[in-house]
Amino acid sequence: MATLVYSAITSLDSFVADRSGRFDWSVPDEEVHQAVNDLHRGVGTYLYGRRLYDVMVAWETMPTADQSPAVQDFAQLWRAAHKVVYSTTLAEPRSTRTQVEPTFDPEAVRRLLASSPHDVLVGGAHLSAHAFRAGLVGEVHLFVSPVLVGGGTRALPRGVRLDLELLGVRRFGNGVAHLHHRVRPGAPEPVSAEPVSAGPGTTGG
Repeated sequence: MATLVYSAITSLDSFVADRSGRFDWSVPDEEVHQAVNDLHRGVGTYLYGRRLYDVMVAWETMPTADQSPAVQDFAQLWRAAHKVVYSTTLAEPRSTRTQVEPTFDPEAVRRLLASSPHDVLVGGAHLSAHAFRAGLVGEVHLFVSPVLVGGGTRALPRGVRLDLELLGVRRFGNGVAHLHHRVRPGAPEPVSAEPVSAGPGTTGG
């Protein structure tokens, strides 16, 4: 059975974007980029909300001939993977190997995990919150940047408790630390009634 993986580049105070929506402080250098690529190498399907898809779809046509080896490598990995985009406003995908679904269905994701020969990666803090609450996430990879941004889009959801097992820590030359956790078996425990905000026109971020 495949594993649903959540991966994000975050600030030290656990935000993937600041209050202005900026994330330029998280752009990986070559070493970190290659580590992200190695993680994605075992992924066969990406799950995206509309907003993150709008960012990532640039990889479909981005010229990479004059880019670094890590950028070229990631472009090949992204284009080869299947993509599922959850959106009520996107009529047609703008990339190959892509399907659009109106809502995030946990049972459909469970069936995908049961049948997929490769791991599945859920991208975006908002969409991953749904996956965490449904008890679908099996592994968590956080690339923690040495910066405090003071607020914005949280990397991890509020209102849910899970026990994790630390599997590995790697420190990079630019100060980024990669934390690799496995989610211990057991249903997520709700700790508040705070709803997940998916934003207008999408079920995930």
